Order: sequence, then C-alpha cells, then structure tokens
Amino acid sequence: MNPVVHFEMPYEDPQRMAQFYQAAFGWQMQNMGPEMGNYVLATTTPSADGRPTEPGAINGGFFEKKPDWPMQYPSVVIAVDDIAAAMAKVQAAGGTVLGEPMLIPGVGHYVSFTDTEGNRSSMLQSLGQ
Repeated sequence: MNPVVHFEMPYEDPQRMAQFYQAAFGWQMQNMGPEMGNYVLATTTPSADGRPTEPGAINGGFFEKKPDWPMQYPSVVIAVDDIAAAMAKVQAAGGTVLGEPMLIPGVGHYVSFTDTEGNRSSMLQSLGQ
C-alpha cells in the first residue's frame, strides 16, 4: 500500500499565505528560496529530520502559482517505491501522468497525475528507494 506522505497547495503571495497558516493553525513555514522554486515547506506536526514523529501525520508545502502550469489545486503526494512502475499503473488504471518525473534535490523523484475523476495528485519516489 502506498501512503499519503505530503500535501501541496498553490499560493499567490508567499508572505500572506505564511502569515495566514502561522496565525490560524500555528504551522511553521520555511521558504526554500529561488533555487528550490520558492517552495514553502509547512511543518504541521512535531517532526525530526523533516519527518513527522507522530504516526499518520503529514507535513506539506506550498508552490507558487504559474500562468502556464496545469491543474494548480490542493493535492496530496503519495509515496511509491518505483516511480516508473507507478506511472505505468496510473495510466493502466485510466489516469494521466502530467509530464516527466523531476528530481527534487535531497528528496527524490516527483511527478503529478490526474485520476479518472479529474483530481490532481502527485507521486514521490524517495532518494532512499
């Protein structure tokens, strides 16, 4: 079984977004800077080495909205052991893979897909795999 390990949501204004989630929910926000596409990590639960310490809890992140990117909606990230095999399974089950996997430095290989209902989600093969 492949668990949900992360969530993602788009933002238009990183400071406004970070202030909202810090004030409303107490999340810790960390902007990763231009070298990581201005991705903002959201720590939502006690964590060690970037991983939640509570079973079943997940952290997440926010990405900058881009005018030419498809399907910029909140989504979940699902851990997979083999991203190529998982992409093939998504397609065989009637889903659509959105592009090619990209390497997230220090994290792993990532690709988004849509399911048969038009929902956008993503898959991540950790570098440890």
